[in-house]
Amino acid sequence: MEVGEPKWKKLAKQSENSINSSINNLDDGCLMHIFSFLSPLPDRYNTALVCHRWRFLACHPRLWLRVDRSVKDHSEPGVYASIDTAVSAARPGDTILISAGGIHRASNIQIKKPICLIGAGELPDDTTLICSRGCDSALEFLSTCKLANLTVRAELGCCLLHRSGRLTIDGCILQCESNPLDHLSHAIITTASSPDVVSSVLKSSSDSVSVSRTRIEGGAKAVLTSGTLSLQQVRVICTRTSLVFWFNVEHS
Repeated sequence: MEVGEPKWKKLAKQSENSINSSINNLDDGCLMHIFSFLSPLPDRYNTALVCHRWRFLACHPRLWLRVDRSVKDHSEPGVYASIDTAVSAARPGDTILISAGGIHRASNIQIKKPICLIGAGELPDDTTLICSRGCDSALEFLSTCKLANLTVRAELGCCLLHRSGRLTIDGCILQCESNPLDHLSHAIITTASSPDVVSSVLKSSSDSVSVSRTRIEGGAKAVLTSGTLSLQQVRVICTRTSLVFWFNVEHS
C-alpha cells in the first residue's frame, strides 16, 4: 500500500499556491495600497524588481515623487528637475526620491509640510546636495521630516537648519567645507524653543532632532543649538577617516 504525502505538507502546498496566485489577482489600486505601507527603502524599492507590473506600481507618483535631472521630458507626472519644485508639489506625507549621480543644488529650501527625502543611490555618497556660498542652509525645516541616504554639503553656513517639528536624519553625510571662516560653519543648527512647561505627552510630539548612523565632517560643531533644546544621548564611532554620530537634540 503506497503511503501518500503527510496531511500537513499538502496543506502547506495548498496555502503556498493560494498565496502565490492571489497576490497577482489583486487589481492595481489594491496592490498600490499595499505597497504604500512599505518603507521606501529598501522594501518598496525591492518590490520594483519583481516584475514590470510591480515596477510600474511601486514607482507610481502616488507613492513617491522623483527628482531626476537627466529626464528631459518633465511632463511625466511625479518627476521634477529640482528639489525645490518637488518639495513645492509634494503633499503632506509624500516621499521624494532624489536620483543618484551628479550634483543637486539646494539653497535655502524651506520645507513646511511633513515629507521624506531619500537618496536613490546605494550609498549616501551617490546623491549629493550642495548649498552655495552665501546661503544660510541647504534645507530649512519647519515641519516633521525625514532625511535618509543623502550627502548634504555646505560651502559656508550650515547643512540643515531646524526651526520646528521633528527632524530625523538617518544614514546621511553632512559636510562643511574647509575655509578660513570655518568657525561659522555647522552641520546642523536648531533654533527651536520649548514652552516653559512641557508635559510628558507633549514631549513625544514636540520639536526635536534625531541623528543616527550619520557621518559629520568639518565645521565648528556637529550641532549648534540657539533655542532651548539640548544635545543628549550622544554616541560616536571613530573610523580612520571620519566620525559617525548618533544623538538626539530635544527638551531636557
